[in-house]
Amino acid sequence: MKKLDRYILQMFLKTFFFSLMLFTLIAVAVDASEKAEDFIKTGFTTAQIFRLYYIGFIPHIISLLFPVFVLISVVFFTSRLAFRSEVVAILSTGVSLRRFLIPYWIGGLILSLILGISNHFLIPVANKIRTDFENRYINMGNVKSQNTQYLTNLHFRIDSSTYAGIRSFDTITKTGQGFFLAKMKAQRMEYNIRSEQISWDTLKKEWKLINVIERRIGNPEESVVHIDSMTIRLGYLPSDLSPDETKKDYLNTPALIRLIGKEKRRGSEGLTALLFERYRRDAYAVSVILMTLIAAILAARKVRGGSGLHLALAFIIGVLFILTDKFSMAFSTKGNFHPVLAAWMPCIIFGIIAYMLYRKAPQ
Repeated sequence: MKKLDRYILQMFLKTFFFSLMLFTLIAVAVDASEKAEDFIKTGFTTAQIFRLYYIGFIPHIISLLFPVFVLISVVFFTSRLAFRSEVVAILSTGVSLRRFLIPYWIGGLILSLILGISNHFLIPVANKIRTDFENRYINMGNVKSQNTQYLTNLHFRIDSSTYAGIRSFDTITKTGQGFFLAKMKAQRMEYNIRSEQISWDTLKKEWKLINVIERRIGNPEESVVHIDSMTIRLGYLPSDLSPDETKKDYLNTPALIRLIGKEKRRGSEGLTALLFERYRRDAYAVSVILMTLIAAILAARKVRGGSGLHLALAFIIGVLFILTDKFSMAFSTKGNFHPVLAAWMPCIIFGIIAYMLYRKAPQ
């Protein structure tokens, strides 16, 4: 790495971390002003609120806007280089645009690795801290109380050939009514259980069935047995029966992969959201490199509007990137868009934009 590369990389990282700190302080100030009354009601000190809430909120807001922070930072310091004619001086010595972008590649790669590792391991922990605090102290008057949650008409798959269902289930007492289980073989039922009541045995970690009718369907014989009570393992905990759309946000990637495999075996309807979250963690990190290149190519050209015009373009591109990410998530989870393609769609779109800008830029 030459002296010029070190100079640009140093400017890049200094500007980024300064911008990150500045925007984070603004985000914390705005959030604190909105939740001031809720914080007062908790009775916690400032230090306790920071430890119980903001230690989770700050990583969340940083990861959410990380590519935009990179975009604005690169545009800001590169446009200053261009305004002082430093970029023109560098290129006039025979340095090509490709060579000029090498320190940007290095800086983008470093920040991309930081975000990728954080997305896989650190951000889920922060999301857990943040959501636990919000559910307990902030949203308790805006969300449905878990103490009165009743689930009806639950159907789930235990494995590739076993299906089960519960007519109604109380999440507080962990008791349900109208349970059935059916095992299939070659599109033919070979085993069936029905019971009036099912409950979770906390000590044995098993499900207990009351007033059970067990059928074994043979060829040609069939047996029916009445059992007062029996225990059974379903591979489901009571918490698994209650839908939790935020669960994917506070699972690290290894745990998320295990959950995806588990839900695939069960044939879960929420599998698309889990897959999108898994691939988005990688795609969001790669987007940092693309934002770096787009910003560097745009801001390297000296224009009459100066830094102001470059920053305006950066904000527009940042907003478009966030909108593309949100729309792709909605199309995947609510529509039929494949989760892998949806997760990588912002990178595909802005990768094409980066390539077009590079081709049109003076070499």
